[in-house]
Amino acid sequence: MIRTVLLMLAIIAAPLSAQDTMPPAPYAYTQLEDPALEAKATELMSTLRCLKCQSQAINDSDAPMAGDMRHQVRTKILAGEEPEAIRAWLVDRYGDYVSYQPEVSSTTWPLFAVPALLILVALLILLRRVGKRRMEGDE
Repeated sequence: MIRTVLLMLAIIAAPLSAQDTMPPAPYAYTQLEDPALEAKATELMSTLRCLKCQSQAINDSDAPMAGDMRHQVRTKILAGEEPEAIRAWLVDRYGDYVSYQPEVSSTTWPLFAVPALLILVALLILLRRVGKRRMEGDE
């Protein structure tokens, strides 16, 4: 019984431990030879969030996942893809959270609307209070 449980745990844990022991992808820590292409890749990578780190850009992160994402960005830039197409692919793959520059969509519109609404409410409250004070001062 105990052997069966240990075997099951080993089977479950093996894929999890393999992710951190795999060698990094070729372009995870190697820059592109063409400086213009590397500049494009670096600019894009600075606007993409590492999903494992706490809001760190993938070009600053040492997490294996960030290395894989850097590799993907550099490979796609090298293949001639445009940065916005790569960003769209990563957003489709990982969700809106991956981008520091979210687009307004059905899932992200509250991020843009709620702060504007709060500012509007604060302005209305301020105007009402200033109006009341002026009326009290006139009397």
